[in-house]
Amino acid sequence: MITHGNEIKLFAGNSNLPLAKAIAAKLNTTLGDAEVGKFSDGEISVHIGETVRGRDLFIIQSTSSPVNDNLMELLILIDAAKRASAGRITAVMPYFGYARQDRKARSRDPITAKLVADLLTSAGADRILTMDLHAAQIQGFFNIPVDNLLGGPTLYNYFSSRISGDDFIVVSPDVGSVNRARKVAERLNCPMAIIDKRRPKANVMEVMNIIGNVKGKQCLLVDDMIDTGGTIVQGAQALVDAGATHIYACCTHAVLSGPAIERIEKSPIEELVMLDTVQLPEEKKLSKIKILTTADIFAAAIENVYLDKPMSKIYD
Repeated sequence: MITHGNEIKLFAGNSNLPLAKAIAAKLNTTLGDAEVGKFSDGEISVHIGETVRGRDLFIIQSTSSPVNDNLMELLILIDAAKRASAGRITAVMPYFGYARQDRKARSRDPITAKLVADLLTSAGADRILTMDLHAAQIQGFFNIPVDNLLGGPTLYNYFSSRISGDDFIVVSPDVGSVNRARKVAERLNCPMAIIDKRRPKANVMEVMNIIGNVKGKQCLLVDDMIDTGGTIVQGAQALVDAGATHIYACCTHAVLSGPAIERIEKSPIEELVMLDTVQLPEEKKLSKIKILTTADIFAAAIENVYLDKPMSKIYD
């Protein structure tokens, strides 16, 4: 058990208990005693069953589906800890929901990511620990420290053993993912291609053309999030049509809502590698899906926050 002044305490909501327990195990501790349920009318019920006065608290909760329930669980857990005189409260959010609403894309649109940032701060969070924010500028929506961890190293370390010769290429499924794909390509020391697309409406993608030569290549599609699967699946088909030989895909956050599983199962993607920031139900675990854990990274990050150490070395 790491020790430093006030004792560390880990608590979790119901969004991703397997990951929370794995993080606790890496830190040689267990999750704190907290009852997180619902009243008969659906309101969230929270009770912390042990003293947290003056303690360094880390509340682990992804705001994945059901998004609003999981967000409310997190807010109420923070409020309960604050009112119980916790010393410092860090919201550990492996997946930060509402991150796609980060700007006014149209007139009279909300900026919900900023609203959620304000809610978390008002509830009493002193720090946010998350991974691969959909938009990096969300860090600036907070008036408290935000540590945005990187899922890329875990993913490219997995694929590094696949590379042999010069027939491997990293592909960005859209222009918005270019920086992310470029970092992976640099780490894997291989070229990069970009799929240029036009999106007529939300969750509908039309592939326009591929920038780069993918003929005869093994392709790795890199994205931060897969939701309905439209972007990644149509991108994979476009690569096959352009002469690619093998298609792999990877992402940090596997939201996989709506028709995503059916689309992926029927797609030319041979293997989809994802991190466990969002808990994947058993019925969605296809044979072509590989899940890598982020417990090591989050445990190291929590320890660094607790001991006031820099984050940069946890990827070494």
